[in-house]
This record gives sequence, C-alpha cells and structure tokens, in this order.
Amino acid sequence: MDSPIYYLIVFGVVAGAANVLGGLILFPSRLHDTYRKGLKYLLALGAGFMLAVTLFEILPKTIGIWQGLYPGHDSLYPPMLLLLGGYLLTQFFEHTIAPHFHLGAEVHHENEISSRSAYAGVGGFLIHTFFDGVSIAAASLIDLRIGFLVFLAVFLHKFPEGFTVGSMVFAAGKGRREVIIATGIIGLATLAGVIVFYLVGSKVDGAVAYALPIAAGVTLYVAASDLIPEVNHHGGKRPLVSLSVFGGVALFFAVHFVVHGLFEH
Repeated sequence: MDSPIYYLIVFGVVAGAANVLGGLILFPSRLHDTYRKGLKYLLALGAGFMLAVTLFEILPKTIGIWQGLYPGHDSLYPPMLLLLGGYLLTQFFEHTIAPHFHLGAEVHHENEISSRSAYAGVGGFLIHTFFDGVSIAAASLIDLRIGFLVFLAVFLHKFPEGFTVGSMVFAAGKGRREVIIATGIIGLATLAGVIVFYLVGSKVDGAVAYALPIAAGVTLYVAASDLIPEVNHHGGKRPLVSLSVFGGVALFFAVHFVVHGLFEH
C-alpha cells in the first residue's frame, strides 16, 4: 500500500524535531536535571519498542518480500547479508570513525572534549539517523500501518539521541546556537532518508527489498548495541529500568493490535 508523500514528510519532520527538542533539554539546567532522571526509562522503553518492531515487523516483511521475489528459492543469504551489512555499517561509523559517548555524560565540566571530537561524534550519528528515515519510508511503502510503527520506534529514541548530540556539543564549549545546528543536522538527515528513499523506492522496482534489510540491521544495532548497553549502564541497581525494556515491548504489541485492528484493509 503506497502512502502519500505528505504522511512520510510529517513522520520525518516530527522525528527530526524530536532531535532538536532533545538537545534543547540542556537549557535551562533545572529542566535538564529533571529530564536526566527520566532519560534511562525513556531509553529502555525505546529499546524494547525498537527490538519488537525489528523482529516482529521489519524482519518478517523482509523475508516475505524476498520469498516473493524468488519463489521456490529458500536461501535467505542475500537479505541476511544486507542486514548484517547494515549492522556493521553502523558499528563502523559510530565506533570506528567517531568516538562513543555515554548518553548525557558530556555535560559535566570534567568531561570536556575538543570541538573536533564533538563534531566527529555528530558525524557518527548521521548514518543511522539517515537510515531511520529510510526505515520509515521503506516500511510505509509496504504498509502505512507498519510505517507508523517504525516511526514510533524511531521517535522514541530521538529525544535521547538529540540530548546526546547536544551534550557533546555543549561539552566542547559551544552554546545554544551550535546545539540547535548540530541536532538540526541529524534531524534533517532523518527527513532526507525519508524523502530520498521515497523518490527512489517508489520508482525503482525491488528497492524496498534491498533497503529494508539494511535498515533492519541499523535499527537492530541502535536497539541492541546502542540503547540496551546504555540502559544497563545508567540503570545500575534499579530493576525498574530493566523492566522498562519489557514495557517497551508491551507498548509495541498494544499499539500493533490497535493499529492493525482499526485499519484493516
């Protein structure tokens, strides 16, 4: 089911705006301190939701598409290789090209970093924020309901993501203007991913079959290798933080049944 471009633009704009708002939580400090207390719970909720979306929506659709393209051919090596490629691509850009930062840890003066390191970190986010947009568009071109669920998964981690980017820029000695610019850039990368893939995927046959598993690998990486370790790091001995991951999974199933129940073909 093709979805109109204006739906996708709304998804991309809202997701990107959440990046900017996440960075602006740094100002003023009182609001920043309040937000940090709830950050670990939002991280956990988003991690659970993203894991569930990847395993119960994106991956099954990927397998179904490839089986439809090659009926009678039971090898799933190509899509699984693309999924692994998306996962490793994110690893390369986030932790090889750019340094890794714990969410929210850079706002302290003892953690001051250089401007070069901060902007390298921002650059490391661009690949997965772009594929956030690709994920939304590719899923929406298959079924708008699935696209909406992927959008929610992306949206839930956009605030912590913007907060992280803003923290890096802030720790490099920059101010509100630079924080807005940096978070705006990663937000625009998501919108660019939506628009670019819509333009390509709606015109090139088979584009979704190749883009969706790559996006699944990126999404799986963000959930399992970025968010879950941060949840464990920030959660400490608070079991409620870990339980929030399960809450994210439960939230996915609740929204899934509502969306699929209300908007049956």
